Amino acid sequence: MREATLRIVKPEAPAAPDARPRLTRLTLSDFRSYEHLDLVFDGRPAALSGPNGAGKTNILEAISMLGPGRGLRSARIEEIARRDGPGGWAVSARLTDGEDERAIGVGALASDNNRRIARIDGAGASGPGALAEIVRLMWLTPAQDRLFMEGASERRRFLDRMTLTHDPAHARAAADYETAMRHRQRLLDDGCRDDRWLAALETQMAEAGVAVASARREMASALSAAAVAEGPFPAADIALDGEFEAMLANAPAADVEDAFAARLKAGRAADAAAGRALAGPHRSDLLVAHREKAMPARACSTGEQKALLIGLVLANARALGFRAGGPPLILLLDEIAAHLDEARRAALYDILHALGVQCVMTGADASLFSGWGTRAQSFTVANGRIREI
Repeated sequence: MREATLRIVKPEAPAAPDARPRLTRLTLSDFRSYEHLDLVFDGRPAALSGPNGAGKTNILEAISMLGPGRGLRSARIEEIARRDGPGGWAVSARLTDGEDERAIGVGALASDNNRRIARIDGAGASGPGALAEIVRLMWLTPAQDRLFMEGASERRRFLDRMTLTHDPAHARAAADYETAMRHRQRLLDDGCRDDRWLAALETQMAEAGVAVASARREMASALSAAAVAEGPFPAADIALDGEFEAMLANAPAADVEDAFAARLKAGRAADAAAGRALAGPHRSDLLVAHREKAMPARACSTGEQKALLIGLVLANARALGFRAGGPPLILLLDEIAAHLDEARRAALYDILHALGVQCVMTGADASLFSGWGTRAQSFTVANGRIREI
């Protein structure tokens, strides 16, 4: 049986910002528009400015590939290699706290460009959670602006990304669940009724699925506790709409696993007819509401939804700050300032600075980041080239 291990512990004194591990170097080879790029960060937030199509978001995507999953564009591995390049690609990074240094590398070979390879300190990474134990990654992109209006799958993905920043084991549980569910459905689609095979897969689904649901519940609780109204960013109330998440509120994980496995067994015929599993955490939803207005996020204005979304990311960073130790958090904020006025931009930068989190931001014009002053490192990007300003 798997159990989520998320615990929120508020330290008596937070670690000094300069003692936290930071991304200090990023190297790209044949990644998207970059034949080669060697970028050095000094530990401050980094602002990348330049026209559309210059390659700013490609840098954020490269950093996002240093964690589990398919990155901020959800791209297939074979889509990432530079056009007209040799076919493979590589991203490597170094993180340091001033004393110890860690090295991460991910990429694909030209001879096998649909399989990602990951290495940590020169050795092969073991499983999807291994990268999350080295660096935590969270991002906001313009594509997420409609998060509260789109289907539940995007909100689950958003929640899972945040959960992963707290619990690296969540990556393995989610992968195990998806694999077992896919194999079970293939058997059902093929007309297999072998109870032994199906029962084994349903047990795997139940164990991994309850671990996923439990970790999400703890993440939602952590977000609610850390969500406070700060400047122009309202506090949010967070809840989960899911059958097994609700069961975990009143029953131990082992009992919920048994109930889930029994539900899957009873639903084989219906799942075969539907072509998909009709019960499980893959059908859950993240519910967000504007706390002060007691209004569901989907009913809020476009500007309020954007502010709520930013507030959730800030709440996650704040929740991580309540926990002692752990890998660094890097926020990737694509066009974050595009629809914020000067006062809201300044407020956001002040909050990020107070949280002490490393972030990499993009924007069309350097003036969008003037509120940082000397607190941020600034770069311009044009025609696939980047320089510090």
